[in-house]
Amino acid sequence: MRFVAIKNGAASRTAGRTRDCKQPLHHHAPHELLHRGGLHMIRRTWLIVALALALFAWSLSADAQQPTKVPRVGILSDESRAMAMSFEPIAQGLRDLGWVEGQNVTSERRYAERKYEILPSLAADLVHVQPDVIVAIGTGPAWAAKSATSTIPIVFARIGDPVGYGLVPSLSRPGGNLTGVSLLTRELAGKQVEILITAVPDGKRVGVLWDASFPAAGPVFKEIEGAARSLNSELIPAEVRGPDDFEPAFRAMVEERASALIVPGLGIIFGEHRQRLLDLTAKARLPSMFLRKEFVEAGGLMSYGPNWGDMYRRSATYVDKILKGTNPADLPVEQPTKFELVINLKTAKALGLTIPPLVLARADEVIE
Repeated sequence: MRFVAIKNGAASRTAGRTRDCKQPLHHHAPHELLHRGGLHMIRRTWLIVALALALFAWSLSADAQQPTKVPRVGILSDESRAMAMSFEPIAQGLRDLGWVEGQNVTSERRYAERKYEILPSLAADLVHVQPDVIVAIGTGPAWAAKSATSTIPIVFARIGDPVGYGLVPSLSRPGGNLTGVSLLTRELAGKQVEILITAVPDGKRVGVLWDASFPAAGPVFKEIEGAARSLNSELIPAEVRGPDDFEPAFRAMVEERASALIVPGLGIIFGEHRQRLLDLTAKARLPSMFLRKEFVEAGGLMSYGPNWGDMYRRSATYVDKILKGTNPADLPVEQPTKFELVINLKTAKALGLTIPPLVLARADEVIE
């Protein structure tokens, strides 16, 4: 066996290399390490900021791509589409409140064309499109809408007695999903009879033109009967359900020697055939009382009732509040606060009638 002797110097060099291997391979000054670490932190911070900005921009883009929901107003009316007189004042009221159709609000309209039996199906169809609020114009439409939904808010207009007809339990606390504007038609009917007979002392036989199929006709006619009975006057009812019924109705009233006529608004057919009605009234030479001012402006003798345009515009305020989040149960039913008596003296002169000064003094408007 051979042994190799290692000199001290070589051993010493080997030991030295061994000690050197225990030291780091690279030597950096402390400030160089700090500089490189700082750059790393800055780069990482900028990367985080860039990612955050990118996420924010993406969020804004996603929000911008989602269309804003435009409220939808459903309209249910017993009128015909061609003769719909009610919605334009409501639409104008909405425009005055900042709701412009086609811009920030849309509408779905259903008209029964005086076919009251189709109102339930029209109401169901309207509910199917899920409007944010339904405007029900007339007693029949209000009942149909109430039967079709208990969740969609309903604003009614042209309603004579919402409590009496069972639409709401109370005017001040309507509860449920219905509220709106009442006409007080029943109370008005008695007052119309009183004013007419006072203005026409010889009018002891009063013809009543009405549509028995109209939902509110029965209660209003009873009110007229009671008022006539208290004034010792006799009623001559004449029913009109369609355009062909006008001439036979007037012929019957003339044969029964009617000396005055009241048209209490029991049926929208009278508004749709206003001029024909007024021509027959003039031909029969009957002093007449209407619910709406427009009949007097067109040649009728007098009218007593609320301002209809104002009533519809007030309905728009309910729609506005509901679209802004108000619960319909918290909106009391409004009633007219002012009733207008309008007299056409030109018509009175043509009839050879002198209106008593007491009645003229009560008039809000006199047409000469």
